Amino acid sequence: MIRHLVLFKLNDGVRPDEPRVAAAAEGFFELGALVPEVITWECGWNVSDRPIAYDFAINSSVADAAALKTYVEHPAHQAAVRPWSDFATWVIADYEI
Repeated sequence: MIRHLVLFKLNDGVRPDEPRVAAAAEGFFELGALVPEVITWECGWNVSDRPIAYDFAINSSVADAAALKTYVEHPAHQAAVRPWSDFATWVIADYEI
């Protein structure tokens, strides 16, 4: 099984309550149920006020590398990720569990 972690950092001056950001987050809240290869799906806003913390996180799992590739290429995933490039950067870690 592969754990897929994604951490998003909003750009300077961007707030989570902005309509475009809230809409993009809603897209991620719904995404896990739209891609059959996803086994587990959690996402949410950071609750820590530490300066090194990222703002939004996705913690998910898929069966294997082929399932991860299918997930990444899935149209629902592509649509959910697209708006984030306008107001955030992110890091990803995929590892076997």
